[in-house]
Amino acid sequence: TDTGRQRRGNEDSSFARPPLFVVADGMGGAQAGEVASQIAVEAFQQGLSDSGSSEERLSERVQEANRRIYDRSRSEFGREGMGTTLTAAFLDDAHVAIAHVGDSRAYLFRDGSLRRLTRDHSLVDELVRRGKLTEAQAAEHPQRSIITRALGPEPTVEVDTWTYPVRAGDVLLLCSDGLTSMIPEDRIEQILSSSPALDSAADQLIDDANEAGGRDNIT
Repeated sequence: TDTGRQRRGNEDSSFARPPLFVVADGMGGAQAGEVASQIAVEAFQQGLSDSGSSEERLSERVQEANRRIYDRSRSEFGREGMGTTLTAAFLDDAHVAIAHVGDSRAYLFRDGSLRRLTRDHSLVDELVRRGKLTEAQAAEHPQRSIITRALGPEPTVEVDTWTYPVRAGDVLLLCSDGLTSMIPEDRIEQILSSSPALDSAADQLIDDANEAGGRDNIT
């Protein structure tokens, strides 16, 4: 994770303890976004429950995180309206289950090709899906940072979940929009194709996002 070049603090949080991976991008003034994303990640530190499908178990943790953020925002001064995106992945031998709220993203990189696994809950993405904007127009739209769904504002949240087959050699990328708002997907694909290791790929992605302006935190 990196603060970027235009923000003073880092409101992103992440969690990586195989087979569970989470990225959260917080929002809200006075460090409230930082608190919201950290609460979201902490809800996953205990792991998932033992019952239900992987999607159900992920969704259960997302709802728990949402309740904690919502309760905290109502009980502490200066935390009103805080929220966070959340994209979580649970891997087993043959599948990855995804739970998703907001505009952080999950990608699958396979055989040199990058595929987005999540749909942004954002104003511009809704307009793209309705045919009102092209992808190119969305990338430059002045309201591209407005999200339509997040953890925290309401007592419950609608969680999107999917399960995808995976195989040996696949690479899964979870990221906040500090990456995807700065560099295009074909550049992400190029970096993943040419990097000798995952660590160097992650470093190069962050370097490119900063070189493009680093307007947001990058995780």
